[in-house]
Amino acid sequence: MTGQNIMKAVVIQAFGGPEVLTVQDIQLAETGPGQVLVKVMAAGINFMDTGVRRGLGGAWALPLTPGAEGAGIVLATGPQVTEFGVGDRVAWHYVPGSYAEQVIAPVSQLVPLPDEIDFATAASLMMQGLTASNLVDKVHAIQPGDVAFVHAAAGGVGLMLTQLIKLRGGRVIGRVSHADKVEAVLAAGADYVVIGRAHNIAGQVMRLTDGQRVNAVYDGTGAEGFADSLELLDYFGTLALYGPFMNPIPPIDIFSVPRSIKLTYPSVMHYVRNREVLLEKSRQLFAWVSTGKLKSFIGQRYSLEDAQQAHRDIESRSTTGKLIIVP
Repeated sequence: MTGQNIMKAVVIQAFGGPEVLTVQDIQLAETGPGQVLVKVMAAGINFMDTGVRRGLGGAWALPLTPGAEGAGIVLATGPQVTEFGVGDRVAWHYVPGSYAEQVIAPVSQLVPLPDEIDFATAASLMMQGLTASNLVDKVHAIQPGDVAFVHAAAGGVGLMLTQLIKLRGGRVIGRVSHADKVEAVLAAGADYVVIGRAHNIAGQVMRLTDGQRVNAVYDGTGAEGFADSLELLDYFGTLALYGPFMNPIPPIDIFSVPRSIKLTYPSVMHYVRNREVLLEKSRQLFAWVSTGKLKSFIGQRYSLEDAQQAHRDIESRSTTGKLIIVP
């Protein structure tokens, strides 16, 4: 903080490239009913943040502060707040404006953060951990013995997916773009890792499986690997696309795709729209971390002043694990 009711935040005044991310002193709004003021201890960086920066996916009003995921400490509570008090540790998967020293958050979006989970780990878990949990539970319920193919397996969601599929008794074939990412994916539990672009892997995978197709494909990249992903699916398998700003897939003729498969594009927001589900799934993620069943792979930490570089790094798709801002 630089003065009373003034805080530092990353601000976008005009949509564009990473250069539009600037750190400014801004006036802190008043905490309203059902809201709390939180000191941001760590904010998660997600690929969707780059889409917001470019003005995609919604009617964004400028100026705005990007970022939606994080963890921190409650500094003040507004009227009608009984669930949290000053000093409580909390985490969230969607509170816009999280690239900042402080954020005003609706209680409905917050979950209690256990003492044994550090803030950076929590910020790395909420959006991507809940996304991965949804994908392996509700979207395609992985069964023991299922084989799943995970695109971008060294990314934040990919590493979470790999671990959660293994927890459910499945086998994982992960795809990475570069050889230097293989080790991280194997460390997360993958059975095999293939190296290459998304549109050139079906043959490699089929050789690994002796021609057996897979039960699920998880893809956050979009158009590039779409044809290969469909080719890999066994009967009654699921191709699950995720992420709001993937490369667009052209319109599909339903009669041109294989029969007896499922194609879906779920949103984690729909998965946890019920508060009880949000609390339950968050507790489950934290418990898995506490018992060593799930690990958070933090690839890089940045200051607010380094937000431009953080976006360059995530857009390069050369990073491994979760990227975090520490205000």
